[in-house]
Amino acid sequence: MNQSWRSASAARALLVGALIACAGLGAYEAGSEPTPMKQVETKQAASFTTADVGACLTWTDKDGQVADFEQTDCASPHRFEVSSREDLATYPAAEFGPDAQRPDLTRQAQLREELCFNPTVAYLGGTYDPNGKYSIAPILPPQESWDAGDRTLLCGVQSTDDSGNVLSTTGKAAEQDQANVFEVGQCVATDAAGGAHAVDCKDPHQLEMTAVVDLAPVFPDRVPNPEEQDKHLRTACTQAARDYLGSDDRLYESTLQPFWTTVPSNSWLAGSHSVNCALVFGDQGKFATLQGSAKDQFTINGQPPAQRPKRAPIVNPDELQKVEQ
Repeated sequence: MNQSWRSASAARALLVGALIACAGLGAYEAGSEPTPMKQVETKQAASFTTADVGACLTWTDKDGQVADFEQTDCASPHRFEVSSREDLATYPAAEFGPDAQRPDLTRQAQLREELCFNPTVAYLGGTYDPNGKYSIAPILPPQESWDAGDRTLLCGVQSTDDSGNVLSTTGKAAEQDQANVFEVGQCVATDAAGGAHAVDCKDPHQLEMTAVVDLAPVFPDRVPNPEEQDKHLRTACTQAARDYLGSDDRLYESTLQPFWTTVPSNSWLAGSHSVNCALVFGDQGKFATLQGSAKDQFTINGQPPAQRPKRAPIVNPDELQKVEQ
């Protein structure tokens, strides 16, 4: 996620680590040198899958191993969408001959860039946000098929969490907003490196998500600058906070402030158009540590929210901003 976080009181930057992981295996098979005056017969190993471009795949994890690997309708939950299918036996190198071992993680990452990146971007229609929810990955045959000579490579896209676990998604990737956003109700902790991680709300965190806002319908004909996004989100995210907590009074009494992300222009052009609204507590230019959900009992830096003086409900977001400052 490569977005800037903003509040109604001031614009602040929060670097959120990109949830991009390398997954799958990659390798190649090179043919042997031709034998003079003799025709060499090559036996084609059976592929471990018939999946081709546009197919969606799913599987389960059992004791750290892939199981129940199968094709499924892309409208159903799946874990991988195929963007290209390669025959690695035609790879112009002797690196992956019949007796070659599968490459290590470093080489896998290189092969992903060499063979999967360009076909996948083309498959997505020329737009790909490397800081978005999709990562490009290869899948190679399981060890048994590899040892039998299968050199099929599937390139494709998948979504992973911040631990590299492959998540289920629905729908064709090219038709989805690529923005990497958290779900409403999730609590998010930030780390010293600027990463953001969903955690249980009972654990220490800095943000609680109140909404996901799709900005594409708001700016259908242009790339909005941060100021334009702020103007719209100031109202939308303040209302989202009220709706999330149940009323304007509850938002006021919580002492929390509405907060939101904006989309950088490069991510917008690459297909990311949605942002998060959240609740935070500003503490001398930083986020305070929250524990518990704002919908229930919670603490701010280990203390319950300070008692607020009674007041009439405020309906104008700009007035609410002044009160919270």
